[in-house]
Amino acid sequence: MAALVVLAIPATALADPLPSWNDGDTKKAITTFVESVTREGSPDFVAEGERIATFDNDGTLWAEQPVYFQLLYAIDQVKKMAPDHPEWKSQEPFASVIKGDMKSVIASGKQGLMKIIAATHANMTAEEFQANVASWLKTARHPKTDKPFNEMVYKPMLELMDYLRANGFKTFIVSGGGVDFMRVFAEETYGIPPDQVVGSSLKAKYEVHNGKPAIIKLPEINLIDDKEGKPVGIHQYIGQRPIFVAGNSDGDYQMLEWATSGDGPRFGLILHHTDAKREWAYDRKSHIGQLNKGLDDAKEKGWTVIDMQKDWKVVFPFDKQ
Repeated sequence: MAALVVLAIPATALADPLPSWNDGDTKKAITTFVESVTREGSPDFVAEGERIATFDNDGTLWAEQPVYFQLLYAIDQVKKMAPDHPEWKSQEPFASVIKGDMKSVIASGKQGLMKIIAATHANMTAEEFQANVASWLKTARHPKTDKPFNEMVYKPMLELMDYLRANGFKTFIVSGGGVDFMRVFAEETYGIPPDQVVGSSLKAKYEVHNGKPAIIKLPEINLIDDKEGKPVGIHQYIGQRPIFVAGNSDGDYQMLEWATSGDGPRFGLILHHTDAKREWAYDRKSHIGQLNKGLDDAKEKGWTVIDMQKDWKVVFPFDKQ
């Protein structure tokens, strides 16, 4: 009879939905929240149509060291285009790119990245750009691991997104990275379709290009989806305040703050990079993914902080468990 009782329990109730996460307060906080908002009759129950989860990308879903991966793509494009742009030798951040001065390029921040993006991603059709990025992703390799960039993803976060979707959540990327860049790989890599990707963008226009109707990317910034821009991007492109938000840097602070200040149950999650052996350890003093104010305010605001070294059994899918 006991065997029959065990067999009657659904397999999903027995399986660990987050197998790459160590048991502990962080994992428990996530599963407790999800169970409370999805259980019929729970005082915290949230209707399925309101179960919106947003994730930063760089440093939250995939690695961002030693520099943002999109910046590496853009740098490759600058070097290819430099012979046709002699003026770049005296213009920043292009001069630093040409000289190989990555420290200065990184110090230019998201604004510098957007200047490079505007110069290297524009004056082509959306399809041409997508094909260019897809081709680069097939051959480019991470400078430290020699892995394809779309393999530098965090296995525990892939599990978390699968877990949320299995419980009726709709998952979105809300990142400072370029929206057209991320849309090339987001569905295959994360299971997130292009229409659920929000990111920084250039302006665009419609025109007939080589006899075919096309969308042309312009060298003008439309949205910088970072810091204060993230809640604005969510409002403009999603139209609902998320109830679950994950980020890793102070660039995600305003998204976390806005989302978790709404009515009803809310969950804010910060990934703290503490594992120098399996990944990188960085926070307050890093030019990439700086986490300062978020660490200071997390406890007061009720945000859960992932300690990568302590909370994750593995980091990347290619790691041995």
